[in-house]
Amino acid sequence: MIRELGPDETARAFEAMRALRADVGGEDKFVARVNEVQRREGYRLVAAFDPPAEQASGVAGFRTGHNLAWGFFLYVDDLSTLPETRRRGHGGALLQWLLVEARRLGCDSFHLDSGVGPDRTDAHRLYFNQGLVITSHHFAAPLQRA
Repeated sequence: MIRELGPDETARAFEAMRALRADVGGEDKFVARVNEVQRREGYRLVAAFDPPAEQASGVAGFRTGHNLAWGFFLYVDDLSTLPETRRRGHGGALLQWLLVEARRLGCDSFHLDSGVGPDRTDAHRLYFNQGLVITSHHFAAPLQRA
């Protein structure tokens, strides 16, 4: 079962998100960050559940925006599944939901970035199998706060 999570359900995404973002801190910190900062910036959460579980087996965090390069886009910030629920189709189902949502919203394009390394091979295979292609390199620099 795939469904969007409202602010009162953000905690249901915590364990699945922590599988990808180990540095999110505790559940309270995660919920506060998502609900008080990121949702205000347009961030949304969608989750996959294995009923009757209350916690998500997989989760995706995403947002829409506009820029000159991509037009109106849907960007997937986070896509993660619990290690013990991998290979059950949750990642593919979440990607399909996101692609349908992007089309429903009238987006011009759909984007996600993925880390590199041998631990990402299964994720990359999933992305290719869902019809995504590599279109660019992503460059970044960490900035220290003054």
